[in-house]
This record gives sequence, structure tokens and C-alpha cells, in this order.
Amino acid sequence: MEIRIIVNGAEKRWNVEPGELLIDVLRDNGYKSVKKGCGSADCGTCTVLLDGRAVLSCSVFAASVDGKSIETLEGLGSEQQLHPIQQAFLDASAFQCGFCAPGLIMATKELLEKETVLTEDQIKRELSGNLCRCTGYENQVKAIGGLMEKKREGK
Repeated sequence: MEIRIIVNGAEKRWNVEPGELLIDVLRDNGYKSVKKGCGSADCGTCTVLLDGRAVLSCSVFAASVDGKSIETLEGLGSEQQLHPIQQAFLDASAFQCGFCAPGLIMATKELLEKETVLTEDQIKRELSGNLCRCTGYENQVKAIGGLMEKKREGK
């Protein structure tokens, strides 16, 4: 079946099979930031924004996103001009290997769009669906806290 979707602001028409997962369709079409970690909706590395809401693309059927909008890490910033979330994570040395980075950044984008004030514990709870085996989340929480502070200050 053919689906029509908006990916990172561009309209796409893709043929998908019944039962095909969104993660596979995205990766097959070049969106390699969408990582295939666990395949069971446990790690968060496949997080994308679906109509502005963070979802695990390994648990979404591609056919169900017909007519919707998807945002992946490729839709944020560029190598020449990082998105503010990417820059904040870089400045805070929030990642080591980087495998979890796309999912965490997309989850953070949704979080920042709905919240402006959270404690460290609340931030950790909000990101609990995104696993990072390399860090203790301290620098990631620090980066998000800094972004929230800038948002409150109107920067």
C-alpha cells in the first residue's frame, strides 16, 4: 500500500507492506539516525516525533502513519549549524559512543516543547525510556536543565 507522509518537512510517498515497521521504512529510505537497538520498544534509540509526539518507531506500523508528520534527527540542524539541543548536548559532553544520541535528542525536543521547569529527578523520569549504557545521564540531565533555563529566559 502507498502511504503519504511528511518527513522532516518534505512530502514522501512510500510503498509499504502490511506489518512493516516504521523504523524499517525510515532506515530503508536513508534515515539512518533512527537506530535499531532492541527491536522491542525498550531502549528508545528509535525515537522519532510523530505529529510532535515522541514514539518508538520499532513499535509503530508504517501503514498507521499515513497522512502524518514525522521528524527525525536528520530534520534538526546540520554539521555546519547544529540545532540548539544538539549543541547543548555537545557542550555538556553528554554522549560517549553516540548510539543513543538521536533517540535522546528527539525525546528531549518533545520534552522541551511541553515543559519549561523540571527537577533533575523529573527529567530523568521523562527520559527513562531512553537507555544509555555509556553514561550516568548526569551530563544529559545538565544539558536539558540548561536548555529549560534558556527557554524560561526567552533565549
